[in-house]
Amino acid sequence: MIFKITINKLKILYIFFLILSLNMFFFSTEKVFPKSFDVKNIDISRPFEINFDKNHVIDEGFKQAFFELISVIVDSNDRKKINDIKINNLKGMIESFSIQEEKFINEVYYVNLGVSFNKKKIYDFLEEKNIFPSIPKKKKFLFIPIIIDEEKKDLLIFNNNEIFKNWNKNLEKTHLIEYILPTEDLEDLKQIKKNYENIENYDFKEVTSKYNLKDSIISLVFKNGDQLRVLSRITYNNSIVLKNQTFTHPDINTIKKNSKLINELKIIYEDHWKKINKINTSIKLPLHIKISNKNNEILSNFEKNLNDLDFVNYFFITKLDKNFTYYQIIFNGTPSLFLKIMEENNFSFNTQNKIWSIR
Repeated sequence: MIFKITINKLKILYIFFLILSLNMFFFSTEKVFPKSFDVKNIDISRPFEINFDKNHVIDEGFKQAFFELISVIVDSNDRKKINDIKINNLKGMIESFSIQEEKFINEVYYVNLGVSFNKKKIYDFLEEKNIFPSIPKKKKFLFIPIIIDEEKKDLLIFNNNEIFKNWNKNLEKTHLIEYILPTEDLEDLKQIKKNYENIENYDFKEVTSKYNLKDSIISLVFKNGDQLRVLSRITYNNSIVLKNQTFTHPDINTIKKNSKLINELKIIYEDHWKKINKINTSIKLPLHIKISNKNNEILSNFEKNLNDLDFVNYFFITKLDKNFTYYQIIFNGTPSLFLKIMEENNFSFNTQNKIWSIR
């Protein structure tokens, strides 16, 4: 009799865990998409007139938030493909919005909005226009602008260098690069002047090594008659890229032309940074991975990493048994890129079989 009761209890326990596992399986097979794009502090103001409509003001806020987001994740050339968007299409990409503050002052309505956009829908919208977005990743670069007067055979780094003085004025909230300017060091000036004749080939390591930044942008601004030539030496992740531009507004000592040159150079550097972090959303690589159920912390960290990765289009659980949880991941990139990114997050994989497993 005792034996029969034990068997019955085991059957009930087995059925309970079977139902629980099935519930977990069916619940978890829903596609999980990466996080949304959040745009904050959108300020809109409109006069409170007879035909005032608060909804129209909110719609303008949505548009402003959308184009601010586009400025962050799309380079300057591709932004030209998005001149306008219908408000209904835009609203279809919004997950939520919040009114942080609203007030009336002197018959003017002021509102501050926060808008969350569905990342997958934004990517789909851009893909339809043959635009590949970039990861909105902030980055610090050591920035050293050097003005070289070829007629006088002299160079300016700190004193009388209007680019150095004005570079970090009028900062744009949509810019991803933060520029760290060097301290005014006479030794640096002497070292650079010593290499004047070979300035285009000089590596600047004696100068850049003093700062706790591996990555740098050195801008050599050559003044010669009525032209400016800017040679930019961009060092990132131990690789060097040279960019050469010519400008036709040589008088950089005037505020207007100095600001124009600075803005144009910043666009070039922002576009280069976006190119480095570009996502090819047309690549939809299916990856199959299994993870042991013995360690819930590993499972949780794995899903959190997938959810945080911009290159992950979506992922879901395809199978669940007593030993493993099986995932399918749709990845916007190559297998080697996935392995590299996950390795940076302390995950390594055995890739010998069709279904990869964590080592």
